[in-house]
Amino acid sequence: MSIRFTAKARRGMVALTVAAGLALGVAGCGGGGDNDDKSSPSAPASKDSGSKPSAQEGQAKTPLAELKGTDGLLLQITSAQRDAGGFVTVSGSLKNDGGESVAIPAQTSGDETEVIKHGQSLGGATLVDSKGKKRYYVLRDTDGRPLTTTGLTTLEAGQKLPVFMQFPAPPADTTDVAVQLPTFASAPIKISG
Repeated sequence: MSIRFTAKARRGMVALTVAAGLALGVAGCGGGGDNDDKSSPSAPASKDSGSKPSAQEGQAKTPLAELKGTDGLLLQITSAQRDAGGFVTVSGSLKNDGGESVAIPAQTSGDETEVIKHGQSLGGATLVDSKGKKRYYVLRDTDGRPLTTTGLTTLEAGQKLPVFMQFPAPPADTTDVAVQLPTFASAPIKISG
């Protein structure tokens, strides 16, 4: 399995996004646990230069929310950080809590042609502000690539991978939102920062 953070996706982001990615401190993060020597998701990212938004630093935290998906999949949200650039980065991990390997459902990429053509991702995720009656979709770069973890295919039993998603920021006084991802249950989270 390989997860890649494309260089074009990073180039398409504004300078503040790059700065925020550095603030996330992904370069050289461990957190692989039992799979340190098999951490292929880290290998493609380390070959590129620049920042790589990730959730690895949040893996030891108590989850803000857990979204249960099909076939034992579990999305744990460990942080939802508002950044100065006008966006929110939601970080966490995707885990196979089942006893067998499972394919990540294609629906997690969403149904937008522009996003789907860039491969399997979490591009179908949304933040919902029910108080403000607004839905926020995953940001895209200038080439239409979703600013989220990409290259998702299959998770082995017990395997856990760091994931991230970036959204436009709701108004500053909005902190309570719900995270939605196709094939997963919805869950409320609180935005910090």
